[in-house]
Order: sequence, then structure tokens, then C-alpha cells
Amino acid sequence: MRSFPSLLLIIVLTCVLTSHGLTSHSSAEDPTFEATDWPFWRGPQRNGHADASARPPQHWSATDNIRWRTPVPGLGHGSPTVLGDRVYLATANDQTQTQLILCFDGKSGDQLWSTVVHEGGFANNSKKGLNEKATMASSTVATDGKRLFITFVNDNAAWATALDLSGAILWQQRLCDYIIHQGYGSSPTIYGDLVIVSADNKLGGVVAGLDRQTGKIVWSQQRPQKPNYHSPVILQVAGRDQLIVGGCDLVTSLNPGNGETLWEVEGATTECVATAVTDGERIFTCGGYPKNHIAAVAADGSGKLEWENNSRNYVPSMLVRGAYLYATLDAGIAICYRTSDGKEMWKARLGGTFSSSPVLVNDLIYATNEAGKTFLFRATPKGFEQVGENQLKGSVFATPAFVGDRIYTRVAEGQGDQRQEYLFCIGQ
Repeated sequence: MRSFPSLLLIIVLTCVLTSHGLTSHSSAEDPTFEATDWPFWRGPQRNGHADASARPPQHWSATDNIRWRTPVPGLGHGSPTVLGDRVYLATANDQTQTQLILCFDGKSGDQLWSTVVHEGGFANNSKKGLNEKATMASSTVATDGKRLFITFVNDNAAWATALDLSGAILWQQRLCDYIIHQGYGSSPTIYGDLVIVSADNKLGGVVAGLDRQTGKIVWSQQRPQKPNYHSPVILQVAGRDQLIVGGCDLVTSLNPGNGETLWEVEGATTECVATAVTDGERIFTCGGYPKNHIAAVAADGSGKLEWENNSRNYVPSMLVRGAYLYATLDAGIAICYRTSDGKEMWKARLGGTFSSSPVLVNDLIYATNEAGKTFLFRATPKGFEQVGENQLKGSVFATPAFVGDRIYTRVAEGQGDQRQEYLFCIGQ
């Protein structure tokens, strides 16, 4: 759930990574991944693009092309993280007041282990500020191939935790005081020897680089006293790696290695949910509070606003393919813009409300609404071309993971106390 609309907010690192690894800041700790891994929020390149080798099905139903379906205890909106034949999920159980990481066998769906990261601490947050669509586990697990990293809010504070691949907790680091306003959904990102985390809120937040092995805070930057829900992201732009943090009415660029401020401009909206993307020249951000907007800012740090409109793309993150920007607006409208000047190429109504972010699989966009219906349409500026529509029973808020010929997605059936989550593996 991942997902923050200010200027570069999270520029999804289309350029910062190679197919599966960071291009600069080499380190003995740098992670390497296979084409069948989905190790971060928004995938291997952190831009919503599946690996070019992915061949997921284009048609499924409750009975067709379902490899397995397994119950998930608790509730969460974090996306599945896939490493090899293991799938990892964050979840929270309101009844037991626990926040957990779960591990499933990707082939069979069997739950292999469950680790309680936090127990108690829900009452102290009172959850009175929690949006009705939010959960206490809306962040996505990140992995470096050796460890798992997750961020939770618990007991009026934001925390980062590392686990090994067998579920043992390696370290835990308190990041800052935190007051819930709508929720918390910032996901960790990895850079060299660091795991980078953030936690914006009304008490004043922090963005920090932690040593991946020990959890020690290597650097930290204080943030304004404003609510925000972005995830930090690294972009290789203007000849250097930049850590982009959006929201709180700012777009901030930091040196990801030491936290030094490279540049900062006003212009982002206050509360950002979606993750920013880039075409290599511009950063595209979007937001819904206090204003609706999609904006393009020059990626060279000059702060030049190249174009902006008032479309409400608040929660789902966007996609860039070539010279075009694609979005599924919250209100169920698919839209395509030319990245250079913001010209609208086409617009089409899909239907429903969207929280899950779209995923690009080669030239197809998979977009799932909250009612569990997935629309498949071409990533082309020539016009809207739908090629498929598939329905699962239940609600979907988390963004699916696409690896090889499989799709992993979490679906909740029922309402209120009868609400039960499931992890699905879709594949022929």
C-alpha cells in the first residue's frame, strides 16, 4: 500500500537501478536478485514495472488460473514481497494487538513461519486517527536477499525492524514519536549498506539511513511537523544518486549515503500517498490533499514546474512508459499524458474506486480496483485499448506482485468482524 504526491516524492527509481540492482555506490552488501524476485515496494526497479521476462496470465476467475489461495491472519495493505520461492507479508491483528511478518511457500501457499514484531501498543495509539480504509500494517517488506526490513507504528512511535530469512528478529530501531493521522504506510528502501526509512507526522518526523546489519542510525534528517505518508526513493539524476522525499509541502533531495541536503523546493502538497515516477528528465508527483494535482518538475534540481493539472490521483501510484505517463485515478478513470507537456492523450472510465497501484507488464497495464476487479489495457498513447477484465470475490487495497508466470495478491472477503484476508497465487 503501499505508495505520496509532491514533486519527486518517490521517484521510482526507473533510472537508479539496473534490472535488479543499484548502479552506483557499490558495496559488498549490495543486493542481487533474480528475475523472479519482487523485493521492494513497486517491484525490482521500484517503478511499478515487472521484469521483462514476466508472463502472468491475462485471464482468471475465482476458479480459473488460481494456483492456490491461503488465509492470512489479521489485516494489512502492504504488498507481497517475493524472494525466490518465498512470499513475505506484513499484517496486524487488532484482537491480539500484534503486528507480524508472515512467510509463505510460493509454490504451495503453506505458511512457513510467523514472527510477532510488536505486541500491544495499539491502545496507546487509540487508532482514533486511523482512516477507515487504513490498517496497522500498510507498509511493504523490503529485502536485501539476506534480511527482511519492515516499518510499523506502535506505542506512539515509528519503528524499523530487521529479521533474517527464517523470521528471527535481528535488530529494532525506534525512529521517532508518531501520532496517527489517517495512518502510516511508508515502506523501507535500500541503498548500499543502508536501509532508508521515513516517518512524517504532526509531531515532526524523520528520514534516516540505518546500517542494514546493525540498525545503527548512520544519518538522520528531521522533517516538518505535518502528516504525510510517502516512502523514500533513490533516483539517479543529474549525474548522481538522489534520495527523494516528498510531501509536507516540500520536495527534498538528499545524498542517500550521508543524508546531506542537495536541494529542496516548495510545491508538493502536504499529504502524499502515491509514489512519484520519472521519465529521466522530469519527476511526476500527484496528490489529493489539500489540493488535487498531477505535476511534472524538472529532475535537475532547478525546481522548475513544467506542467500541472488538477486530476485527483491521490492513492494509486503512476507509471511511465517511454514518453508517456499513465494513471488510474482514485475515482476509477484511466488516463494517459504526454510527459513533455502534460497533454492528455486519452481518458477512459474503468469503474470503481482504486487504492492499489497499477503494474506494467511489458506493454500491458494491470490495474485492480477496491472491489477486486482487475482491468488489463495497453500502455499506448494511441487510445484506450482494454484487453481483459477479471474478477475475484472480495476487496483489494494492496498492489500485487508479478514474478515469472505468477501474480501474488492479497484479497479480503467479508466485512467487519467477518473480514478475512487471503493471499492468492494466480497462474496458469
